[in-house]
Amino acid sequence: MTIAGVSPGSGSQARSEQSNGGLPMKHYAMSTRTISDAINTSGLLVVAQWEAKEGEADKVAAILDSFLPEAQKDPGTKLFLIGRGKDNPAQFLFYELFQDEAAFKAHAESAYFKTYIAEQALPLLAKRERTQYTLL
Repeated sequence: MTIAGVSPGSGSQARSEQSNGGLPMKHYAMSTRTISDAINTSGLLVVAQWEAKEGEADKVAAILDSFLPEAQKDPGTKLFLIGRGKDNPAQFLFYELFQDEAAFKAHAESAYFKTYIAEQALPLLAKRERTQYTLL
C-alpha cells in the first residue's frame, strides 16, 4: 500500500474533510513511500495532541494546512500525519515518525517550524502535549 495516491478503500488517501464548518486538512501522508517502508526500520515516533483556544480552531487548521507539506518534505521525516477531531474540531492529533533524534531536532529547528508552529500556531492553543516513543 502506498501512502499517497492510494485507492479510496485503503484509508490513507489524502482527503478534504470538513467538520462543523472547519477548514479542510488536505494532506495526511507524505510521498510515495509505503507504510511498511516507514515502519519497518528504526525511528523516533512523536505523538502530539493539540487543542485550539475557543474560536481559533479554523485558524490553527489553516496554519497546519500550510505547515504539513513542508514537514512531509523533510529528508529525516519518514511519516507525518495530522488529524482533526471529528467530534471536536478544536482537537488535532499529530503522528510523526522521524529517522532518529537528530532528524526530529532538525525538524524542530527548521525555519518552517519556527514560522508556522512557534510563531503562528502555538499562541492559538489552549493545550499542547507531546510524547516520544521508540519503535519496537
